[in-house]
Amino acid sequence: MTKIKTFFFIIILSLNFPLVAYSHDTTNSFADLAEKLMPSVVNIATTQTVVTKSNPFPNFQFPPGSPFEDMFKEFGTPQERKSSALGSGFIIDQKGIVITNNHVIDGAEDIVVQVNGDKDFKAKVIGADPLSDIAVLQIETTEKFIPVKFGDSDKARIGDQVIAIGNPFGLGGTVTSGIISARNRNLGGTLARYEDYIQTDASINTGNSGGPLFDLNGDVIGINTAILGRSGNVGIGFAIPSNSAEIVIDQLIKFGETKRGWLGVRIQDVTKEIADIEKLDKPRGALVASVAQNSPSEKAGIKAGDIILEFNGEKIKEMKELPIIVARTEVGKKVKVKIWRNKREIIKTVTLGRLETSEEFKVTEKKEPKKELEIESLKIFVRELTKEDIKNRKLPNQTTGLVITQIQNNSPLINTIEVDSIILEAQKKKIKSVNDLKQALKKVLNSNQKTVLLVIYNKENQRRYIGVKLD
Repeated sequence: MTKIKTFFFIIILSLNFPLVAYSHDTTNSFADLAEKLMPSVVNIATTQTVVTKSNPFPNFQFPPGSPFEDMFKEFGTPQERKSSALGSGFIIDQKGIVITNNHVIDGAEDIVVQVNGDKDFKAKVIGADPLSDIAVLQIETTEKFIPVKFGDSDKARIGDQVIAIGNPFGLGGTVTSGIISARNRNLGGTLARYEDYIQTDASINTGNSGGPLFDLNGDVIGINTAILGRSGNVGIGFAIPSNSAEIVIDQLIKFGETKRGWLGVRIQDVTKEIADIEKLDKPRGALVASVAQNSPSEKAGIKAGDIILEFNGEKIKEMKELPIIVARTEVGKKVKVKIWRNKREIIKTVTLGRLETSEEFKVTEKKEPKKELEIESLKIFVRELTKEDIKNRKLPNQTTGLVITQIQNNSPLINTIEVDSIILEAQKKKIKSVNDLKQALKKVLNSNQKTVLLVIYNKENQRRYIGVKLD
């Protein structure tokens, strides 16, 4: 599971909770519902080999021929160890098809699914999608299982009661209940435009990842994926809506991969000021900031400055709705797009492309995991700048530095710079590694000044100088 890295942070977790038909008499318990659904919720355990290489004396070397030379070389020898993780899941087919989160099984060499708290089965991955954080597993057995079915997440309302059963902290078969606290939540990740989470106050903790969120009919209306908190549940959890998940799951089962619709536009919010300038009745739709070359939108005649009001008959109230609706739409389908241009409505017909084969997706798709390290004195997490970063952000080829991945709430940089800013220099010296930055900060902390001068690129690649007072 993801380690805690900020004062408030998003924790990837696991959670499952089945439901059964339940009386509207709130004096009744959830016992009948939980008993009915419990056999369909599973615990998932994974193992993988982790290679580590550590040296407690990175800047210390013995002279060639020294009797200590060979001994200290051993510190740099890669060491292998087995790492294990726990999560949750649920069965959707009597033949043993299990749904969970991608991050639960990502990189796993062995996957064991435990059913009813006592029977263990090996499982294999049918398909996984990092973009939606969904994975489909197949239990390797001929036994039959009790499945649950998906409900209509679009009908779920704020205030509706929900129930969860999962494997928090390895405590399988844990049942929690609560209500839907909010809809259409976005956690602001790299691919936030595809996020549309259900928020719930049902207790969700580490180990609940991949479990189902049930309504009171016992139907799955969400897949629990993340929580917001310091170290565990604080009453704010997030689930992938079932209507979005079902499309991904069907594609993973059928093709082993996803096939999402793609327009090929970069969009932004329509503000009140923009609506006034464009003589639009009110702020609505999605403003096209740019159109990708040779994309479906360019071929259909959509231009930068257009405001997309409807897509395939669905009205776009807010910008964030458009990517989700497009991604759900079948690749190759011809759709009508209503746009606002030159103070009037016009219709364009677009033949959707496939997101996964587009240049846009190649930039954002999952790459080799980049190691993040904490800079304690600045209370941030960073990773080294890569050639891919330089290419994607169109930086000078010789650029070196550290990309800021997380900023804690008590960081001296919290209101000064943003995540994805790049630290280029510290105390007028170029930063090429985490050790370079730590050494520069150490000298400042040991001085009387206690202020460090940083040079950064912000998210817009603008060079800035920042003076930071260290504690």
